[in-house]
Amino acid sequence: MSHVKATNGNVDTYPYNVGQLRRDNPNTSFPKQIPDVTLAEWGVYPVTVTEQPSFTERTQNCTLNAQPTLADSEWTVGWTVTDKTSEETTQYDTGKAVDNRITRDMLLSETDFYALSDVTMTDAMTTYRQALRDLPSHSNWPNLEDSDWPTKP
Repeated sequence: MSHVKATNGNVDTYPYNVGQLRRDNPNTSFPKQIPDVTLAEWGVYPVTVTEQPSFTERTQNCTLNAQPTLADSEWTVGWTVTDKTSEETTQYDTGKAVDNRITRDMLLSETDFYALSDVTMTDAMTTYRQALRDLPSHSNWPNLEDSDWPTKP
């Protein structure tokens, strides 16, 4: 669990932990498990990280805030969602394209033995393999949904 050291509702140190409290006060004997009430007497409070909000990974960044805030006697750290630059979106798409090609190539390699001269490939397998090869021309490329991938027969 993370903590904050604060004075009058203002952050002095974050993150802060019990080990730092012990080092900052070498002449004080603290119990092994320090209750929150005792920590509060020393200006040390637990910090709760709020649930990450939903965001669109392709076009937005979601970052944990650097400093906690005090609201209703509780210290919390929230999240900030910002729009990605066009360069960041392009970089994301490029990475997705590389990942999708690796996955597609692996799926194709799993069925390569059907293309051997002594094996008769079914029409369904031929269609599946062609659909894998056609993925880069799919309208959602490179941001494919699970339903965009062909189903192996």
